[in-house]
Amino acid sequence: MNTSTRRLAAAAAAALIVLAVPACGSGGDDPAAQNRTGRGPITFVQGKDNTGDVKNIVAKWNTRHPDQPVTLKEQTDNADQQHDDLVQHFKSQDAGYDVVTVDVVWTAEFAAQGWLQPLEGDFAIDTRDLLKAAVAAATYQGKLYAAPATSDGGMLYYRSDLVPKPPATWDELRADCDIAKVHGMACYAGQFAKYEGLTVNAAEAIHAAGGQIVGADGKTAAVDSPEAKRGLGFLADAYRRGDIPKEAVTYQEEQGRQAFEDGKLLFLRNWSYVYNLATEDGASKVKGKFAVAPEPGPTGIGTSTLGGHNLGVNVYSAHKATAIDFMRFMETPEIQRQVLVNESNAPVLASLYADPQLLADPKLGYLKTLGESLNSARSRPVTPFYPAVTKAIQDNAYAAIKGDKSVDQALHDMQAAINSADGS
Repeated sequence: MNTSTRRLAAAAAAALIVLAVPACGSGGDDPAAQNRTGRGPITFVQGKDNTGDVKNIVAKWNTRHPDQPVTLKEQTDNADQQHDDLVQHFKSQDAGYDVVTVDVVWTAEFAAQGWLQPLEGDFAIDTRDLLKAAVAAATYQGKLYAAPATSDGGMLYYRSDLVPKPPATWDELRADCDIAKVHGMACYAGQFAKYEGLTVNAAEAIHAAGGQIVGADGKTAAVDSPEAKRGLGFLADAYRRGDIPKEAVTYQEEQGRQAFEDGKLLFLRNWSYVYNLATEDGASKVKGKFAVAPEPGPTGIGTSTLGGHNLGVNVYSAHKATAIDFMRFMETPEIQRQVLVNESNAPVLASLYADPQLLADPKLGYLKTLGESLNSARSRPVTPFYPAVTKAIQDNAYAAIKGDKSVDQALHDMQAAINSADGS
């Protein structure tokens, strides 16, 4: 779901490596030009397969392609360790990782380093039926470097037994906080601890208000603006008034989910995985008492931050033709439906969000709302210096929300830190 930030120091160093990549193999200096027709066994690298379904997908491929088998290499559950493992293998020009799972916020970093095979020419991926936001997150400087595989978007969970109509604007959300007071509960929480989730939440507020964090070049800060002030100011003001409870600055995804399930929150910003847990957990006090809606914004539906993962081909792979075919297989309707139903991962195939059979499944009661959320989703800053950029956002957004800095000062400091993220 979200990328944590314990990898910052190692990743920041990796982001400063000279972009020119040494040659790999014979036949030229550009590794992207090598092994383009290579076929044979490949290794697919991703985080831990907690559901066991990825093994089933790989087995399905292997049955159909016995001469080009795929071996699944599971990493740990820890996103920092996943990132650092990939960096280590890329830097050593290891051909053993053929297809790699890449968090959406790593794609620009890895592309800038020359570690991902550009998906153009005979390696092009058909993106016409995919979510636009997911395609944008797989693109760096106008070129596609990865294939969108899974997605995710934030939604507003609300107590439907207490709130007759979900708030569509920030003002309506503020007004509904009176309902929380009447019932002796806190009003609103998201992910406001100082970690990657805060980058997600701060970006949503800033983007919803019309602001941006970095410019189109991915390197120049653009966050010190009136629009960004309105967005971050919404969170700071809500905390100051008590609409966001004091303890919420310690919340990551799970703390917020637990508070909502315990009946302590009227509203919660979180991801789709919460839906089934809040419905099926034996200790949940909100079964049958909650629903989901798109996140509100200043004047209407707000802007969700895009989650999810892409698939990339290691530029040093010896069997790139097989790797590309496997990536295309992972984007077929058959597999996209499977990862939704069996793994509760949001698909990147847009048509599935309007599929009548899926919409009728009670376990997918969030699907229509999630599709609406993804229609307005935006990626976190697309930058080759993401670790330093997200740290700048977290440090200063956290200070602004708690009142340790004014919103103006926080945005000014955020701008300066982002502009120095490349180390120059």
